[in-house]
Amino acid sequence: MSSDHPALVSSAAARRVRVRTATAVLFLLALVPRFYVAIAWTREPVWDGHYYDIGARSIAAGSGYAGLSGGAWCHYPVGYSALLGLAYKLFGTGQYVAPLLNAVAGALLAVLSYRLARYATTETRALLAGLLVAASPGLIAYSALLMTEPVAALALVGAALLAVRWRGHARACVLAGLAIGLGTLVRPQSILCAPAIALLAMRPPKVAAGAFVRTLAAPYLRAAATTTLVALLVVAPWSLRNCVVMDGCAFVSTNAGWNLAIGASPRATGRFGMLRASDGCRIVTGQVQQDRCWLRLGMSWIATEPERWLALMPKKLGFTFDHESFPVGYLGEADPRAWPEERKVRARGLLSWTHRLVLIAAPLAFVGYPRRERPTSLLGLLAVAVLLWIALLTPSHPYWILVIGAALLAVTRPAAPPKARGVLAYCCWALMTLVLVHAVFFGEDRYHTVVTPLLCLMAACALRKPDEKPAARAPYEQPQQP
Repeated sequence: MSSDHPALVSSAAARRVRVRTATAVLFLLALVPRFYVAIAWTREPVWDGHYYDIGARSIAAGSGYAGLSGGAWCHYPVGYSALLGLAYKLFGTGQYVAPLLNAVAGALLAVLSYRLARYATTETRALLAGLLVAASPGLIAYSALLMTEPVAALALVGAALLAVRWRGHARACVLAGLAIGLGTLVRPQSILCAPAIALLAMRPPKVAAGAFVRTLAAPYLRAAATTTLVALLVVAPWSLRNCVVMDGCAFVSTNAGWNLAIGASPRATGRFGMLRASDGCRIVTGQVQQDRCWLRLGMSWIATEPERWLALMPKKLGFTFDHESFPVGYLGEADPRAWPEERKVRARGLLSWTHRLVLIAAPLAFVGYPRRERPTSLLGLLAVAVLLWIALLTPSHPYWILVIGAALLAVTRPAAPPKARGVLAYCCWALMTLVLVHAVFFGEDRYHTVVTPLLCLMAACALRKPDEKPAARAPYEQPQQP
């Protein structure tokens, strides 16, 4: 039967209609609560959102990326302010322009998560992944926040979808590299996910591990290098701008040294804390010089007391993964009367426990449905149960160990079919970049928002059955008909 047989064509057309219908319904389901939050909860931007708003207004006015003083700056990454600046230019600088843009971005994030999940699991589970993203209280609340995390997550999910959609084609790495590059302008550490695109862009190997090293390692390395190079080319004009208008060159922004010093100073607690001139950088003449001063100080503090810096890492990961409260704190700061302490406590509990439930389910993506004839799945389930027992009974409640457990299970017990493993491996890669970055710098729960959609995707794949196959195929992977 040829691939253009009328029955096959009709079946494929019906499937496309179902997917498009599900996409539209999911978009609306995600958009409605986000629109409500954007309109009902938005107030004047606070914390980092205040600076993103200033930069966006400057860009919209044609004055370039400027800070409080009106001069050129790049302490914060430009990407989110540039996106807001475009919206301000098109629709004005009204109070609801940015939140409504955030609402649309959040709804797109749910849709793209569903579409990406179709390359990792069944249609039903993929819909579940999209619904988890659409209904996430934390992601919904972010619609009223002028913060970067959902847009950065959109770039990571979009890049993965482009790569797996065009798997086996040269454009996979190029398109994904463009998305990663744009995401890097929003969140510089997104560049660390560029090499993992090779896990999605290359066809899954059908050879043994030893043969893979001999025959397929080079193509995978080329794909990783291509994606990374394209992403760097996207960022290069901004880096050149910094070299020209700032007091020195900066890749994207000038807060890496600042952040390292926060996480390494003698007063470090594992989370954000303000630095003072008295800490060491008293006399500086520019942003780049200041950041390099803090970088040198941070490295010297680490070299002086490496044990103390290493001992802070579990606390940093705890602040990053163990709870979810940043949206509540932001909203409470913007409108204290609407968010009394009792309401904030309830909201933090809701956000934290929905996040933890997803975090608990995520490692089960690498544990097959338990059966007697498959004892290895029981071992994986036992491993997750032990990690959960530790998280629940240890006084500090280290839920972050479930992230480490997911990565270890991905390496030792990949339960997914070969063509689904690339997506799940990419999810784990993104998780581990987050772990490494914030173990080095400092932790805050806002940072895990970037990987929340990937955690939802993994949770939807929990305890899969052996015969489950991905719902979608790349165009170049259509099976040959006899």
